[in-house]
Order: sequence, then structure tokens, then C-alpha cells
Amino acid sequence: MIAFVFPGQGAQYVGMGADLAQHFPSAAAVFAEASDALQFDVLELCRRGPEERLRATENTQPAILTSSIAATAVLADHGVVPRLAAGLSLGEYSALVAASAMTLADAVRVVRQRGRFMQEAADRHDTAMAAVLGLDAEVVVDICRATPGLVEAANFNAPGQVVIAGETGAVETACRALRDAGAKRAVRLAVSAPFHTSLMRSAADALALVLRSTAIAAPSIPVVSNVTAGPVRDADAVREALVDQVASPVRWEQSLRTLHTLGASIFVETGPGTTLAGLVKRTLPGVTITSIENRATLEAALPGLQAAVAGPGALNSRA
Repeated sequence: MIAFVFPGQGAQYVGMGADLAQHFPSAAAVFAEASDALQFDVLELCRRGPEERLRATENTQPAILTSSIAATAVLADHGVVPRLAAGLSLGEYSALVAASAMTLADAVRVVRQRGRFMQEAADRHDTAMAAVLGLDAEVVVDICRATPGLVEAANFNAPGQVVIAGETGAVETACRALRDAGAKRAVRLAVSAPFHTSLMRSAADALALVLRSTAIAAPSIPVVSNVTAGPVRDADAVREALVDQVASPVRWEQSLRTLHTLGASIFVETGPGTTLAGLVKRTLPGVTITSIENRATLEAALPGLQAAVAGPGALNSRA
């Protein structure tokens, strides 16, 4: 069974999606729909940047979502559609669009506001994020709880890979304690905003008001929530999950395990970058994972994916 997994913020780069839009009308149509919804040229932003503008959270989020759905549309043209889906943070919106729970137009408008709310919440504090490698998640959580100040686990990405975030001093103190506890690495990240921590509560509250007036339907396929690592099955559950997600840790490792339990044996990272492919490999050794972000990766993966859709067959694992 094929599961699509969708990237989150940080996967963006100047040029993403442009190749698909150039060569495939369905991808160009996705960019046109997003541009009409947002009243600016999303394809031009993705194609040319500049990087500083693309990196602004309110622009990054709709741009990644649009690029991901453009890749999804092209795959659908070739008969490859997901039976299951999940997305990392922002990517959960891409998964919901792929599952017809939200329209693309509504989703890009919501995530543009989501990006603004998250940045505004982050700007109220002196904060940091850090990646912790080589420790069990439970140890990381316990050390964060024991650290003075506010520092929390924000992303459970893969076995032995956790991201923490919070007040800068508390993050630095926690990093020292984590290294003392045996972490292979505990290093600050370039991203400073404390996404997916309780410092984002004001952003979650503002987003709740937006989602209340946004049309949402029950997903047509199971979409696994970041917050619960279980499927969301109706519109109310989708809204609740999207609000909670902003200020709650992303349980990505467990979300991947849930997809596998539900029957996923082929994972397609749909959209910019290859970060999720690495996390899938770390979490579920032996499954098939491929990343689709441009025409070259599409053409390389299509024969195997189409064979999988057509019936049982062996696929080689690829990054």
C-alpha cells in the first residue's frame, strides 16, 4: 500500500516546484490556483525567490504546500495516488488536501495566516531550538522537564532523533545536560522559533478562529495526525488536530509506525527535499521510500510506483 508523506517548513529552496510546473499542466494549474487564492504569484516566489522572501514563515508555508500538491497532482496524472497520508507539521495540511479534506485554496490561505501567527508568537520570546541525537526520547523529555525555565521536546523525528525548543537559556542548559547524559550531539539549530511548544499557544488560539470558519470535510483516506499519531476521521477531529499541533510536539516517528501498521509498505515523499526519506529509513528499515520533487525524480520512480499500483511486485528502496 502506498503512503504519501509531505515535508514541513525547512524543506524549501529557491526553484522548488518550478520544473514540474514547466513540464506538467496539472502542476502549473496547482500553482495558478494557489496564486489566485493568495493574490500573489506563488510560482514566481518558488522559482526565483529571493531566498530571504521565501524563508519568511508566512511565505514558506503556502509555498511548500503548493509545491507538494503540484507533485501530488502530477503523480495522480500517472495513476499514482495515496491510500494513506501524513505530513510533518505544515505537511499535515498537504496531506489533508491530498485526502480532499481541504481545498488547496483554503489550505494556502490558512497556512499563510498560520505562519504569521507562529512568527508573531515566536517574536515575543528569546528562544532557540536544538537537535538531540543518540538518546532515547524518554530521557530527553525527562531532562527537559528537570531543566529550569521552559524547554520542551518539539519533534520526535526518528529513533534517537529529537528536537527540543524553548527559552534560549533553558535550551542551552538542557543541551549541556543531554550531552552529559550521553547524547552524541545536542546542538543549536539555525531556526530559533519554538514551534510545537507551549510558547505557541497564542498562535494556536488565533488559528482556531480561522479554522472555525474554514470548510473542512472528512478525509477520503486515512490521514495520520502529528499530535496523536493516529488517523483523523472527521472534520471536527481534523480541526482539533490542526489547532493542537501548533503548540504540541510532532510525533513523527510514531506517525510513520502507524502508517506502517495500517498497511503502508511504499512511502512517497511528495514535495521539496529528501529529509523525510531519511527519517523513514531510520524508523522503518526495509520499506520502500522514494522522493518526488521534480521531473527527474518523477521519471526515475514512476515505473516502480506504477507497477506497485498495478499489482504485487518488488520495488527497490531508493532515497
